[in-house]
Amino acid sequence: MKKIKKYLKKHLTKERYQHTLGVAYTATAMAMKYNPDTSGSGFMRKAELAGLLHDCAKCMDNEKKLRICDENDISYSRFESEHPYLLHGKVGAYIARTKFEINDEDILQAITWHTTGRPDMSLLEKIIFIADYIEPSRKPVPELDLIRKLAFEDIDKAMEKILSNTLKYLEVKGSPIDTMTQTTYQCYKSTDL
Repeated sequence: MKKIKKYLKKHLTKERYQHTLGVAYTATAMAMKYNPDTSGSGFMRKAELAGLLHDCAKCMDNEKKLRICDENDISYSRFESEHPYLLHGKVGAYIARTKFEINDEDILQAITWHTTGRPDMSLLEKIIFIADYIEPSRKPVPELDLIRKLAFEDIDKAMEKILSNTLKYLEVKGSPIDTMTQTTYQCYKSTDL
């Protein structure tokens, strides 16, 4: 963890580093609540690691993100090529694997999909996605208190609410919307939550 934190302090802005610590803290708390491994704390450690590394490529130059993807056969959509800031999850998973030797696919997938989500997310993926949205230093957004409550009561309902709010926010701003976010929202909306 020390090596990871040292790397993050060097490669993230002060604000992004504080956000990252908040996500790791929140993810660990959520992992305690939903821990499927009642015999140990391995799941909580995975949540903390994924939380720490979820934004490790966030402050990287967009051209560099594209170059890393191209040089390492990391696939990306046309939308992502037009909006390369969205690649920080995929590039972050690459950094986690290559720099920190993290080979746990659940951790790598949680880092990869923490921004857009995806259908059929694992428990850890949902935790990182939600923790990124609700961590303590997050600027207030509509229904944040409700979502924070839902995060510890009904994880799928929290997912649906975050995705719904994100889509509304992007629509109001007139910002382009990644189809993966829409697909993920439909997946959670159609489960009749």
